[in-house]
Amino acid sequence: MNTHVWRRLSKATGVMAVAAAVAFTAACGSDDTAESSGYTGPIGPVDLSANCPDKVVIQTDWNPEAEHGHLYQLLGPDPVINAGNKRVTGPPFDRGQYTGVDVEIRAGGPAIGFQSVTSQMYSDPEILLGYVDTDQAIQNSESNPTVAVMAPLDISPQMIMWDPATYPQVKGIGDLKPVDARVLYFEGATYMDYLTGSGVLSPDQVDGSYDGTPANFVAAGGKTAQQGYASSEPQLYEEEVEGWKKPVSYQLVHDVGFPTYKSAMAVRAGALEENTACLEQLVPVLQRGVVDYLASPETANKVVLDAVEQYDTGWVYTQRNADYALETMAQLKLIGNGPNGTVGDFDTARVQRVIDVTTPIFDKQGTPVVEGITPDTVSTNRFIDTSVGLPS
Repeated sequence: MNTHVWRRLSKATGVMAVAAAVAFTAACGSDDTAESSGYTGPIGPVDLSANCPDKVVIQTDWNPEAEHGHLYQLLGPDPVINAGNKRVTGPPFDRGQYTGVDVEIRAGGPAIGFQSVTSQMYSDPEILLGYVDTDQAIQNSESNPTVAVMAPLDISPQMIMWDPATYPQVKGIGDLKPVDARVLYFEGATYMDYLTGSGVLSPDQVDGSYDGTPANFVAAGGKTAQQGYASSEPQLYEEEVEGWKKPVSYQLVHDVGFPTYKSAMAVRAGALEENTACLEQLVPVLQRGVVDYLASPETANKVVLDAVEQYDTGWVYTQRNADYALETMAQLKLIGNGPNGTVGDFDTARVQRVIDVTTPIFDKQGTPVVEGITPDTVSTNRFIDTSVGLPS
């Protein structure tokens, strides 16, 4: 199961899987007529119409949320929300200027039956860009290769959390090992294979039965640790989860040696060259969307919340969730410039680190990586505008 599943908590009655199945059925059974924003205003300095598709299709990895806010930031007036197909279409604007095309932002997760973004990209060539984690790109480098062209998140929000009252001596993920705390996670998560394989955690203490709901964590009364996202669960568990409603402590998986780029924007490797002219113009627009979203997120978040409500997948996302995510992403520099002044670029040493730690894992799983893999195989900075960065 996709490790992103039900990371925010559904408040709808009924079983999570039922809500997901209903959502997927609705998406598959809906009218798939091509949509257009119908916008015909004057085009600004960046004109994507000559080199990009009339509609730039972007496949995300979950329901609309603040982590995707940089995309919704680009949307101009009156975006079209297709509740059946779980898509938002609108004219992308760059610093207030129309760029001459449309952008279609597609929801992932339940909207695509929890299929991977990579498989979705290869089954539908209309998708130009998709959210692909670095470790996923490495795993699929032989069968379905992708190349990431921009990283909206500099640091992955993936974390392990625990109850500080039960484990006051635990200051990081590695401290959960000597206290033998059971750690709940989604079965198949590569980062957990890294944590157990490197000795940070013991294979005997991890439990892959996590289903995205808080029931087991709450029932354990603080004795169990659990995976989550720093931009989500700490707020939800402290303020909203019945039976808990107290703080949790956590550490990012990034900080214990697994520096994957979460939800990096990637193209199919075979489509990279044919879309070079488009990407040279488009990627800097996407970078500026990240900067502008952090500076002024209100309009984008309104579209995000409206889309979530209309999609009605059984998953709930509120203004409070979005505000907390934004605050946390800024505070922890999950969205950031990294070691330089540029937003969205890739540190090749980090990508090589992920290659080094995941290659043995994928070999063992029977999904060996492509021969001769390098950071350039799965990521590139060739389209990045190094002058675009967050204010220091």
